[in-house]
Amino acid sequence: MTPASRFELPHRPRRLRRNPALREMVAETELRLRHLVQGHFVLPGAGREEAIASMPGISRYSADLLVEKVGEDLARGVRAVMLFGVPEAKDAGATGAVDPRGEVPLAVQALKQAFGDRLIVMVDVCLCPYTDHGHCGFVEGEVVVNDASVAHLAEMAKVLAAAGADFVCPSDMMDGRVGVIRAELDEAGYQDTAILAYSAKYASAFYGPFRDAAGSAPGFGDRKSYQMDPRNHREALRELHLDLEEGADMVMVKPALAYLDIIADVAAESDVPVVAYNVSGEFSMVKVAAREGLADEQRMTLEVLGAIRRAGADLIITYHASQAAAEGWID
Repeated sequence: MTPASRFELPHRPRRLRRNPALREMVAETELRLRHLVQGHFVLPGAGREEAIASMPGISRYSADLLVEKVGEDLARGVRAVMLFGVPEAKDAGATGAVDPRGEVPLAVQALKQAFGDRLIVMVDVCLCPYTDHGHCGFVEGEVVVNDASVAHLAEMAKVLAAAGADFVCPSDMMDGRVGVIRAELDEAGYQDTAILAYSAKYASAFYGPFRDAAGSAPGFGDRKSYQMDPRNHREALRELHLDLEEGADMVMVKPALAYLDIIADVAAESDVPVVAYNVSGEFSMVKVAAREGLADEQRMTLEVLGAIRRAGADLIITYHASQAAAEGWID
């Protein structure tokens, strides 16, 4: 390059990339532990921990051991958890979902007793772990029915609110469930219990490890009659606006990586915080790639979570939070 040619480049974006201090100063997207919610699977009983083979590094915990694990994470800066039940008994009526002595209500009570308002406790509201057929609502023949399912989901939400959950999080994708849950919570005196709606939840292939972890795979058919078609975009915005009208305090897009465009457009239209769920399949892909020597686990994890934040997510539910905190990947 001749000296004269240097003056033909007045714009040099690389000037702001020269060293770590410059890159940090002009970074457009912030990723901190406060943006992350760690997912946990809750077992009944006590003294129980079960490693999940399909989700390396993740275990199911009984409530007592969960308190210990969450306490360690909280001390490192992970301030929120999402709980999923792993019951031993299942039936067609999903009776375990409304049992106040079930594993999840007891875990919520234990966590709030131990940590109070220092920890935000979110709880998944869905029937699939509690039904013997594995669908997210009641079944007539082989049809998942809407309104009867919604009534039971509302009862489940009240049980969790009574236990002390900060957020109840309907993930079933039944029509109208946010409005019914809000009305039932308010009538029962739980006006301060917030609702995080799984507003755009797609019928995705990325849920496999979760279904293994929670024992919630459908026993017949699939969930395409109630979860969203991955080919659809406008439908996500319709679901968003319906949930907002019905009283959702926060809204969610699930999964995250294959739906960054949906996260971006939901964030542009939503007037409440937007959550993205970095789901089990996305988590396990990183773990397998790292195990096989195909990727640097820390760098890939931060790139994934950063992309979800960059797309517009205010919060990310993820299984990476605990490790990221323990190993100092994120402040």
